[in-house]
Amino acid sequence: MKKEVHVVGAIIENEKNEIFCALRSPEMTLANYWEFPGGKIEVGETPQQALEREIKEEFTCTIRVGSKVEDTTYEYEKVIVRLETYKAKLIDGQPTALEHAATKWVAKNELSQLNFAPADIPAVEKIAKEYE
Repeated sequence: MKKEVHVVGAIIENEKNEIFCALRSPEMTLANYWEFPGGKIEVGETPQQALEREIKEEFTCTIRVGSKVEDTTYEYEKVIVRLETYKAKLIDGQPTALEHAATKWVAKNELSQLNFAPADIPAVEKIAKEYE
């Protein structure tokens, strides 16, 4: 049986309607895929609390989590990932990548040009639709 992992991702939007995207480093699983930053939900945490903690740990900034965008389950080769994505706003600091290979702010209508991890794609498509 495959391991199931429950993770959250933040769709952080700036005042120019750009979305913050992070490139997974070669050392990470799903290396070299773009993703909405986030991570695993720890025992006793709500998805929102997990997102706030993960963004603070990995990007040294503070976010406020908003509405849910998507809830996707994707079966990878070795693991089943349930990814919940939420809209978020920066409330303190600018994101600085500690573990990721690169980060960038991307216009909503250009998100589909990045090579996103498969579990992130439904959320990418939903955000792109909002922009049309």
